[in-house]
Amino acid sequence: MASLTRVEATARGVAITVESYQVDLDLTGGERFRSDVTIRFRAISGAETFVEVQPVKLLAVRLNDRDVDPSTLDDNRLTLTGLAEGNTLTVSAEMAYSNTGEGMHRFVDPADGETYLYVTSFLDNAQRVFAAFDQPDLKAPVTLSVTAPPHWIVAANGPLATSPRPGRWEFAPTAPLATYFVSLIAGPWHVRRDEHDGIPLGLYCRRSQAEHLDADAEEILTVTRQCLDRFHQLFAERYPFGKYDQAFVPEFNAGAMENPGLVTFRDDHIFRSAVTDTQRELRATTIAHEMAHMWFGDLVTMRWWDDLWLNESFAEYLGTRVTAEATRFEGAWTTFALRRKAWGYAADQRPSTHPVAPEEVADAAEGLLNFDGISYAKGASVLRQLVAWLGDDAFLAGLNAHFATHRFGNATLADLLGSLATAAGRDLSGWAERWLRSAQVNTLRAEVTVDADGRYTEVAVGQTAPESHPVLRPHRIGVGRYAADGTAVRAEVELDPDADGGRTVLTGLAGEPAARLLLPNDGDLTFAKIRLDPASADAVPMVLPSLADPLARALLWGEALDAATDGERPVAGLVTLIATALPAETEVIIAEDVLELSRSLVDRYLDPLAREAALAQVADACRRMLDGAPAGGSLQLAAARGWIAASTDADRLTGWLTGRDVPPGLAVDAELRWALLLRLVVLGAAGAAEIAAEAAADPSAAGTEHAARCRAALPDPAAKQAAWEIVVSNTELSNRLVEATAEGFWQPEQVELTAGYVARYFADMPAAARSRTPWVAEQVAKLAFPRYAVAQPTREAAVALLARDDVTPGLRRVVTDADDDLRRALIARTAVAAAAA
Repeated sequence: MASLTRVEATARGVAITVESYQVDLDLTGGERFRSDVTIRFRAISGAETFVEVQPVKLLAVRLNDRDVDPSTLDDNRLTLTGLAEGNTLTVSAEMAYSNTGEGMHRFVDPADGETYLYVTSFLDNAQRVFAAFDQPDLKAPVTLSVTAPPHWIVAANGPLATSPRPGRWEFAPTAPLATYFVSLIAGPWHVRRDEHDGIPLGLYCRRSQAEHLDADAEEILTVTRQCLDRFHQLFAERYPFGKYDQAFVPEFNAGAMENPGLVTFRDDHIFRSAVTDTQRELRATTIAHEMAHMWFGDLVTMRWWDDLWLNESFAEYLGTRVTAEATRFEGAWTTFALRRKAWGYAADQRPSTHPVAPEEVADAAEGLLNFDGISYAKGASVLRQLVAWLGDDAFLAGLNAHFATHRFGNATLADLLGSLATAAGRDLSGWAERWLRSAQVNTLRAEVTVDADGRYTEVAVGQTAPESHPVLRPHRIGVGRYAADGTAVRAEVELDPDADGGRTVLTGLAGEPAARLLLPNDGDLTFAKIRLDPASADAVPMVLPSLADPLARALLWGEALDAATDGERPVAGLVTLIATALPAETEVIIAEDVLELSRSLVDRYLDPLAREAALAQVADACRRMLDGAPAGGSLQLAAARGWIAASTDADRLTGWLTGRDVPPGLAVDAELRWALLLRLVVLGAAGAAEIAAEAAADPSAAGTEHAARCRAALPDPAAKQAAWEIVVSNTELSNRLVEATAEGFWQPEQVELTAGYVARYFADMPAAARSRTPWVAEQVAKLAFPRYAVAQPTREAAVALLARDDVTPGLRRVVTDADDDLRRALIARTAVAAAAA
């Protein structure tokens, strides 16, 4: 499929104005569905343009009073010539259901055989459902009608115009929508309904998940109400799209999608087993994130994909902020500091880094690549820094002016900056150039000297930038001084590199008693890597457990993880810190994130013998956490998961799976059983028979994915061959099953067994990527990369692949970044070997 370029979109946006879509879909067929659309649009008289459509069979096309030959369809484009000032285009087609989470996705629930459909039009997939001018700045009202089996339930962006007749649903026209927001769900859905502040609310899930949704419905609805109320306090514009439905759909690609009136979520957010508060908080922030999009993205839409940050950075910032301010998850910024910003820092330091707001995104395919930690986490962090700089009142005044000016229209970076600058009375052009138009991340290092009496002679914060992107930025940060007992004094300071060249002396601290630990960026107001002074770094193991503020603890853990990632400190030292301090951690979010983020370093930066010793230390730390955690609580579950992932004690793992010696209060339910079984499979202590038995006991969609992951992890040549064929050539299985197979394939315990597949990845993946849709191809390529083959030949194979001219943009980015991760791991291993010698 040809990807729409910015040049083409700009020209079409000048040539035409879309007035309305009337879409009629017949979903009663077998492997195809019928799509009829009438598009009314205005144009420059005599102009020429094209409409996008991806049919199995194009049946008929009529433009105004003449037929258009369907055979003139070229790939996904149909040329339209001789346009009048007012035009009516009708297109009838047979369309294919998808198994990739794009277009009209069709899913048969293995639990009960019921069929479910949902539409994801994201980016440029509306054309998989109906003919469309598929670009974000050609917004128009959409009127949808659907024919489906009479016992089904159908919902869409807008409310029903009339009561549904058997087998027929007709929806009211929507407000103007970008085509990538058009959605519907159809099938025998389980529904919960409510209303809040005059807004109808709905929750949808598959019938096989009904009991689990019912158990959590009040929590989901409470978060929804709280977020709506908070957004109505922040914004002058009330929620503008009538009803607010949230559908939890199967085999979804992203975390969620902000379709106005019908937000779709991955149905993993419907919990069927015990979960930690981290997972509940993630669901809450996802709800808040998608709701923020109703203003940033839906009400006011970016003009082109170079302003993606206007959608995702704002939704990330406001989703976290509103979760922390309005729901019981007051620690959302702690999670953001450790988990989300780690994602942003990693993305911003890779070869594929880009500005938050790039000046040029050539086409939609390139736009897809920018849905990353920069557009989300870095962009949100930059906004938090902007609020610290401008003040909240000016920031919100600018946003409200932006909504009022561009309501139901499109906007650009310049439009938003104009509104903010007017509200704040400050020129933001220089700030935007450094923060939004320039890539990469600064490092802030504490530089401390202390006299013989234990008082500061000088405290400074030095700012550096990588040679490839030598941009120093203004920062407003907190500097925290922590005593041995964890008590703290914090002050905010301005770092202005134009005034001090990047070394800011904190003159007010001279002569003050030296703290046990000095923490730059305390409060996490800016986006910058931090490094402690040597004395503070040495004090972390003693001070960390006593700190009352979980955000400060998260920042210190983040600093330790990042220093190990950069090779400035050994991973072995990080593991020692985990063994020393993690068992005392009371915040489940911090415990889970530290275990998850450190695991990649342990698996890749350490040779097999050092890795085995490190895992033993981590497993022991998790056991001690288990001993001290309240029975049946989140911390106990997090510790249990951490122990399972690190353990090599097959007997005890098997015991838990069979109900023997399970810690009191720990529920060995479906999800924990699969975690235990996967670890046993990797260790060679369980095989195909055990996987088949567990799959038979759990015939759910989640169980099917877990089984695929376990089969790929089997330490057996035949199992690896079968899994590899699925990864590189099977297009019949759904997106999620292929991804689960790719995820399970590589295991650090199986490096010798899978050594032959390292070369096969680089040989097979270009063709495999071309056989899949861009989103799925990128995810599969990322999961299937030989990440544990930490050796120079792997890097050489990556270089050879990148020299080819048949590599898709998504695969090129995956391999470029994964190779950079290998580079870091090799440097770390070399440094450890040199130190040992």
